[in-house]
Amino acid sequence: MSNNIKPLILGVSGASGLIYAVRALKFLLEAEYKIELVASKSTYMVWQAEQDIRMPADPEAQEQFWRKQAGIPLSGQLRCHPWSDVGAGIASGSFKTLGMIIMPCSMSTVAKLAVGLSSDLLERAADVQIKEGRKLVIVPRETPFSLIHLRNLTTLAETGVRVVPAIPAWYHNPQTIEDLVDFVVARALDQLDIDCIPIQRWQGHL
Repeated sequence: MSNNIKPLILGVSGASGLIYAVRALKFLLEAEYKIELVASKSTYMVWQAEQDIRMPADPEAQEQFWRKQAGIPLSGQLRCHPWSDVGAGIASGSFKTLGMIIMPCSMSTVAKLAVGLSSDLLERAADVQIKEGRKLVIVPRETPFSLIHLRNLTTLAETGVRVVPAIPAWYHNPQTIEDLVDFVVARALDQLDIDCIPIQRWQGHL
């Protein structure tokens, strides 16, 4: 069983790049983390558009859906929440967590968090992390950034939110798309002091 008593919240917004969430979930469950997952309403449409797959709305069915996508049928603990359930435990500051990561994070989600709006459970859970002074990491997947995007990201950074854009590196000699994705996921999880992805880290010049 996991030694990580507190769960980690994984938020998935309606940005392109669901592979980032899938790969993060794979490694976190393999490492026996407890995951509270909430996907925004737009995520359903992105799954349909990118993979021609329907993500179920029922929480138990959605858990099996995410486990199937990640290829992890049993390890770790995963609980999925409906995007509309603003009364869920993760919507309260009294619910203790390791923090939260939103991956991928849409610019709409960034904008709402920057001005303190909470229209669904994902945004409410993120707002709770900010107000409680807990760790919140966002992985924006957009290009180019407009001035509005940059100002909203700056506002979040000034509150302590860690911003890890989906920008891969090449010094680890990636051979597959998954190698590129895993680098970004690993760097994002680094912000939460979670090291569960076997990537080649920079060792300096030989």
